[in-house]
Order: sequence, then structure tokens, then C-alpha cells
Amino acid sequence: MLDIAEELHRWVEQGRAFAVATVVAVGGSAPRQPGAALAVDSEGTAIGSVSGGCVEGAVYDLCVQALDDGRTVVERFGYSDEDAFAVGLTCGGIIDILVTPVRGGVFPAALGAAADGAAAALARIVSGPDDLLGRALLVRPDGGYEGGLGGHPELDRTAAGEARAMLDAGRTGTVEIGADGSRCGQPLTLLVESSVPAPRMIVFGAIDFASALVRVGKLLGYHVTVCDARPVFATAARFPEADEIVVAWPHRYLESTEVDGRTVLCVLTHDAKFDVPLLKAALRLPVAYIGAMGSRRTHEDRNERLRGVGVTELELARLRSPIGLDLGARTPEETALSIGAEIVANRRGGTGVSLTGAHTPIHHDIPREPTGRIGSVA
Repeated sequence: MLDIAEELHRWVEQGRAFAVATVVAVGGSAPRQPGAALAVDSEGTAIGSVSGGCVEGAVYDLCVQALDDGRTVVERFGYSDEDAFAVGLTCGGIIDILVTPVRGGVFPAALGAAADGAAAALARIVSGPDDLLGRALLVRPDGGYEGGLGGHPELDRTAAGEARAMLDAGRTGTVEIGADGSRCGQPLTLLVESSVPAPRMIVFGAIDFASALVRVGKLLGYHVTVCDARPVFATAARFPEADEIVVAWPHRYLESTEVDGRTVLCVLTHDAKFDVPLLKAALRLPVAYIGAMGSRRTHEDRNERLRGVGVTELELARLRSPIGLDLGARTPEETALSIGAEIVANRRGGTGVSLTGAHTPIHHDIPREPTGRIGSVA
């Protein structure tokens, strides 16, 4: 539900009644992951998606029904071998959908936190006794929580601990709690949706390729910073879509700013006086991705320079250079697309090869890096 939080938060502020359908479990080649959501208000307006179109009509009807009867339900959708036109997932996957009317509780606070980009986790019961389905707990980074899962303080504390662990990792997914831990005599499944600030993309080098990469970074959900030591190039007029523009020597800025395991660093300067001190620092940081632009000759020369300042072979192995996937790119936009594609492949565990004729999964489940504020298993 948090992936459409900004619009839903506006609905709450406007006093609009609505119901939300959320993917809580998937199997096979399902098109969306847990946390993907579709919402319908009392006027019939719909936002979001749970299947990329396969079962949206049926899920829409379930939301309308939930608004009418106030009931929370879990429905399963899968492929029908007997009738290929039946309501189901033609891709062959299976998804379980939690449909619930949103009427107060912790939901407004959860939506507000997600809309503001604040860290919080929403834990909801998606499997267990019928009277507990949809019960929710909002968990903060400090471990504090509000709401409740059914009048069992021990269950709330257990769930809050599990949700905080998911929040710390920036992940969305399900958590199983055994019958003893649930305090209700039955095992429970919780869907934990983590809302975390957008991951950072730092683009070093205020060149024309950087402008295109800023746009791709924003499309992928990153908070994008452009850094260059030359004030004549690092300007808001040249990079209107960047979240932040910094005029500083790249390595000095990198040493002074905060990065984490979701941060991606794109070095586009291909100038040794900038690249070598910058990459020496970058390759020793626990970031998700480090890529550097340049020809293969530039790459070999840069590697020798890095070895000369003490960078080890193990550290050099982290460097993606020449940056990007082999798309035959020539223009700044095509090059930015190849860089973005490599970042996604690195994050999701993809191979980067064409899916045509390949025997690799279409959707990878390797948790590498959260995608931002919301939504899918990271």
C-alpha cells in the first residue's frame, strides 16, 4: 500500500473512503511483488496496480465490495488451465491479495510517513484467524509502535521486533509467527511494508551524459546528486531535475557525505585528477554500485593509477568500468539507459542478457538493494 502513499494520503486528507488491495504473497512468474497495491475510492476512482493488468478488473470489484460490506478478505488468483480467458494470471503465476477497507487506525499515520519519505514500517496480519485479518501495527525506527494486532501485547511486541528488523534492512515481505508467539493459538503471517528514504545516486561530472543519467536516476526512484568541482558546469540550469547540485572536489565531497548499502556512485569525469582520488575512496565504501565512464584504454590506465595509490585487486573488482551494459549506446540518453540497466541488473541479480531464447527467470528474487521509499521485495 505504501507504493501509492502520496495519493492515498491526499485521499485521507480529503476525507475520501477507500479500500486497498495489496499483494501479500506470490508464486511462479507473478508480475508484481508483495506490497504492490491497487486502491479504489467510494467514487470509483482507482490508482495503482497488483498484476500489471491481468486481474485488475476482478480486484477492483473486490475493493468496491469491501467498501460496501466493510469486510477484509484474502483472495488467490492463478492461471486457469481449463479456461485461458478466466480471471487469472496468464503468465502462470499465483498471487494472494489482501483487500481491506481503510477506516482510520494507523493507516493515516503510515501513509503520511511514506508520503513524507520518513522511515516507518506497516505490519498487517495477512494469514491467521479471520477476525484478525488486516489488523495493523505501525513501527518506527526507534522501535516504538502504535496500533495493535488483536489485543495481545506480547504479539504486538514480537511483531514490532520483526517489523523493525525489516525496516532496518529497507525490505518489504512476509514474516511468519508461530502459534506460541501469536498468543492466539494459531500461526500468523505478517506482511511488513517498509517505507524508507529514497536511495542515493551520486553522479560525479557535470557533463551532457550526466544530465541524461539524472533523468534515468529519477525514473528509477533515486535521490540524485550531481557533483563537480567546476562551478560553471555544476548549475541548476543545466540539471533542473537533480535533487541536489554540489560544487566541490569529488573525493572531498564523497568523504563528507552520507552513503549506505543502497547508494550508487556514477563517475563520469574520465579525468585522472578527479577519478583516481575519488575511486580510491569510493572502492572502500559499503555502497551498492560503483561505475566509471571511459574507453577500455582509459579503464586500463585508470586501473594502473589506482594500483599505484594502493587500491587492491579485490577493491578494483568492485568497479564497473567501462560503465553500463553493452547496448551499443552512442547518445547521452542511450548511455544513461545502459547505465541504469546495469544498476538494475546489479540490484536484482539479473544477467543483462536478452530474455529472448534465454532460460533465466524474468523476475529475480535476489535481495540486493531496496528501491526506495516503498513497495517491492528489495
